[in-house]
Amino acid sequence: MDIQTLTQYFLEYGAFFIYLIVLLEYLNLPGFPAGVIMPLAGIWASQGEISFFMVMILTVAAGLTGSWALYFLGRAGGEKVLGFYFRKFPKQKPVIEGKIEMLREKGCIGVFVSKLLPMVRTLISIPAGMVKMDFIKYTISSTLGIFLWNLVFVGAGYFFGEAAIRI
Repeated sequence: MDIQTLTQYFLEYGAFFIYLIVLLEYLNLPGFPAGVIMPLAGIWASQGEISFFMVMILTVAAGLTGSWALYFLGRAGGEKVLGFYFRKFPKQKPVIEGKIEMLREKGCIGVFVSKLLPMVRTLISIPAGMVKMDFIKYTISSTLGIFLWNLVFVGAGYFFGEAAIRI
């Protein structure tokens, strides 16, 4: 998706579009990069199309919804999901197994830090569900990590987006 297409969808569907696209990105679906979507939402906020506060609420809510879906997927059938995933991406097996072990050792701190790392931030929810991490602790650590990640990207669009578009 290019910026013009995203802008057209935003104009057509409004705030719901931000929520939906960020949700799809947090579900780790290809084609929905945070590096484009969230700064663009920040630009829309800087232009007065939507408030910055509302963008943050929408993006954090979408991130948390996607994270919860993957957490419960991991809790209900994580072994099967990972088996399928490892067949498609065998080189990822040692990385994800390392994240599972890290979650057992670090718990909430591991989730928080993982939410700040590209690629890992969306996938960490499945292993967190697999190790049956306490849901409340998982939610708190995820929310804090999601908030910081989104704040950086939405804030970048809000403060620097117009200048970047003009270049």
